[in-house]
Amino acid sequence: MDVLANTLLKGLMSWNLEAKLSTITVDNCRANDGMINLIVDKLGSHYILGGRIIHMRCCAHILNLIVKDGLSIIDEATETIRDSVAY
Repeated sequence: MDVLANTLLKGLMSWNLEAKLSTITVDNCRANDGMINLIVDKLGSHYILGGRIIHMRCCAHILNLIVKDGLSIIDEATETIRDSVAY
């Protein structure tokens, strides 16, 4: 978390974007939650809307997790079809 936060902060500051930051979109990894908290603590109150919308979770990642969970139900049938095609 620390390495990710410091790297992102260095990039933001090198481009002078820290005062223009409105959101950061990341996937649902726990390390990303901690990274966002570290960035918010280090940058203070430089956020649009006071930082209420700073952490946005990636909708594509959430959709991917939902689809994987749904496909796990038919996993055995999918493997059978793959084996048939390979044969």
